[in-house]
Amino acid sequence: MNTTALRRTLTPAAAVAGAAVLLLTAAGGASAHVGVTPDKTAANSYALLTFGIPHGCDESATTKVAITLPAELNDAQPTVNPNWTVEKVTEKLAEPAKLADGSSITKRTSQIVYTAKAPLDHELRDALVLSVKLPDAAGTTLYFPTLQTCETGQTDWSEIAKDGQDPHSLKAPAPSITISGAADAHAAGHTGSAADAGTAQAGTVQAAAVTSTDADARSWAGLAAGLGGLVLGGLALARSGSKRKAESAS
Repeated sequence: MNTTALRRTLTPAAAVAGAAVLLLTAAGGASAHVGVTPDKTAANSYALLTFGIPHGCDESATTKVAITLPAELNDAQPTVNPNWTVEKVTEKLAEPAKLADGSSITKRTSQIVYTAKAPLDHELRDALVLSVKLPDAAGTTLYFPTLQTCETGQTDWSEIAKDGQDPHSLKAPAPSITISGAADAHAAGHTGSAADAGTAQAGTVQAAAVTSTDADARSWAGLAAGLGGLVLGGLALARSGSKRKAESAS
């Protein structure tokens, strides 16, 4: 095979390799962030928020995850995870706040802190689930700044995109959800406590965590399929180029 034929054969392969690198880079970036997946987003409803912890700080194991609640939420019920201990951090309000049922509160839960019983290796992931009552504020985006502490270093997932800024350009974006329109009448009219909601939905906690994991699995499966297609396409182009070169020579 002369130099020209070799170049023709290598060019498609190089294109495939370059595309593969770009896809892997994009997938790595998408899966690297601490994110939140809600089981529902309807205004004035109870929701389970699953926070995915995909890796440590660089290659250091995770030891603690502190999730800060937005001002729109007064409380959250953390789901028990056998790999972590958990505590609520409360803060006193500057002045009493009135709730929808007419009662008042003088303090709120400002943060949920999970501490790993054994450091979470950077190559492993886990899911932390909170039960919350979403406010009656359709269209509002709630941000949950999350401080991830590792054996060495920390990552502060707290960046919020400014007006006109692409959220995907942020290096450490805060996990967030956007509240949608009100749920059905039964959900919207429910007046139980966050604890009642957490108990009623306990059977779906594992499903929420699995959904997050399955989504990651489907993403990687799609990536693998895409890479396979690129490789096969590149090989087909290479064979086609070689065949044309052989026919020209004969």
